[in-house]
Amino acid sequence: MMNKDVLVQDPNWDLEIKPHSSAFDLHLNDVWKYRDLLGLLVRRDFVSFYKQTILGPLWFFVQPLVTTIMFTFIFGKLAKISTDNLPQPLFYLAGITAWNYFADCLTKTSTVFRDNADIFGKVYFPRLIMPLSIVLSNLVRFGVQFLLFILVMAYYAYSGAAFHITWVVLLFPVVVILMAGLGLGAGMIISAMTTKYRDLAFLLVFGIQLLMYATPIIYPLSAAPVKYRWLIAANPMTELVETFRYGFLGKGSFSWPALGYSALVTAIFLMLGTIIFNKVEKSFVDTV
Repeated sequence: MMNKDVLVQDPNWDLEIKPHSSAFDLHLNDVWKYRDLLGLLVRRDFVSFYKQTILGPLWFFVQPLVTTIMFTFIFGKLAKISTDNLPQPLFYLAGITAWNYFADCLTKTSTVFRDNADIFGKVYFPRLIMPLSIVLSNLVRFGVQFLLFILVMAYYAYSGAAFHITWVVLLFPVVVILMAGLGLGAGMIISAMTTKYRDLAFLLVFGIQLLMYATPIIYPLSAAPVKYRWLIAANPMTELVETFRYGFLGKGSFSWPALGYSALVTAIFLMLGTIIFNKVEKSFVDTV
């Protein structure tokens, strides 16, 4: 018979599951231990997007291309909105590429509890793995769409279009991290709230569309009316999109204080989102 004392005193456990002692107990060490699961979830999200489709991964190109064509026709040709003397398709594609990554991170993270309720209720793993996998899988899609943007840039550069890359392009990794963090933080807050208030899921659908018009995607910040410019600048995504454009196209605006403001808002959303997500995960199965 095995000695019970040996079982109690054996320190060689692979994992010890404990209840959260507080909302600040994030178990980040467990997230690192489950990094293999994170990789599998990223692969699952990426593969499932184009599995059993005719065009396959080409769908990553179709959506930004079609949206760019529509924006060029409606806002460029019909409405004749300024694009800072940049080629209209290139101007719109730059905004769409940046916006899509943020919007995808936000919308998909906001439904993580509802979409994965069955898994969360049966199997233990650090719940933060799921929203992190969404951000990383969307990063793959962003990389594909960013490649499309570079190809369009190369075409217009060959055609002699008036734009140029500036030193701000070195901040590109920072901009991507901030977009991911902002979408992740806001998405986790909304996901936690939708476990009790389902209406938020419906509000988010058109809310994200309204937010896009409050971000300089179809217009440069310089074209916004002066009396409303402060309101648009209060949107943390505004400076991220403007920095993205200014870095790659040399047009738009860049400001260290504005970028610092976006970073501060992102940090606040990310901190609050992680804490709220961590707190709600203990009891969400009873309400979802």
